[in-house]
Amino acid sequence: MKILLSGYHNPHFLTITEYIEEAVEELGHDLVCFDNRRYLIPGRLRDRVPALERADVRRINRDLLRVVHESRPDVFVETGGHRILPSSVDRMRREGVTTVLWTIDAPTDFEPVVRAAPRYDAIVCGGTEAIELLDRSGIAGATWLPFACAPAHHHAPSLTDDDRERFGSDIAFVGSHYPNRAATLERLADLDLAIWGPGWTRLPDSHPLRPRVRGDHVEPSDWAKIYAASRAVVIIHYQDGGVPCYQASPKVYETLACGGLAVVDAQKDVFTLFEDGHHLLRFENPDDLAAKIEDCLTRPEQCDAIARNGREEVLAKHTYRHRVVSLLGRLPH
Repeated sequence: MKILLSGYHNPHFLTITEYIEEAVEELGHDLVCFDNRRYLIPGRLRDRVPALERADVRRINRDLLRVVHESRPDVFVETGGHRILPSSVDRMRREGVTTVLWTIDAPTDFEPVVRAAPRYDAIVCGGTEAIELLDRSGIAGATWLPFACAPAHHHAPSLTDDDRERFGSDIAFVGSHYPNRAATLERLADLDLAIWGPGWTRLPDSHPLRPRVRGDHVEPSDWAKIYAASRAVVIIHYQDGGVPCYQASPKVYETLACGGLAVVDAQKDVFTLFEDGHHLLRFENPDDLAAKIEDCLTRPEQCDAIARNGREEVLAKHTYRHRVVSLLGRLPH
């Protein structure tokens, strides 16, 4: 089967797009890649002049249709859904291409997705909140296809003494600064907490979390070392207080695959997939998080067993190879 995958290639590190591409090829399919964020006009100009945004999106769609004409795929898979126009999906379907939308982003700008979604042959969603929003818009039939891990990239690394010194801590957090994350992590400020990610170095020196910030921009190749060298990895999902977001972050799967003990906020999709106290740990609020961390530090054998269970579960059921097999099994015949 020839599959045209439309996704974003980050020039600095691997993303979901590359993991899906690798899984498609591992399964023996012919892969054609299309970068659906190949803008020519800088974002600052597009933000100020909507006409420039529309023009660049039209150009992206022309490029896509040219690739379709040249490669003649059997299946088109769009990850995201924000930039591919309904007319492009209609054109592909008229040419006999089976079209699939896989929503992957938090639904903060969901209107373009809603406009195009009914044109696709199949819709799968990385988070169940997207299914609810589509259903409210009268678009039925979307199914859940969450994120996953890529074992070739997400695995427990061999750590040197220098690695343990640089990356190790009792508690690690990897992710961008958001107010809800800072408010939660403040409860752990007196513990051996290491924070890695963009935005944290902008905290004032007087902030209780500032001494806990280890690094601003962390190479993805170092994430596995952080997960493996830490006693517990705290995962706090992005929430803006308005748009619902239930999806399990890729960090959940990646932490588990690397053998880390994931301590995760009460995110709906996470605990549909994984069992609290068996594959990972759930916390409800900052005080509950502190209590769970204290328990981890005083009962390391039990927490090591949970981490092992989590790794076995994610590798057995939640890799991108599993996801691609599931996706192709949902195509209309």
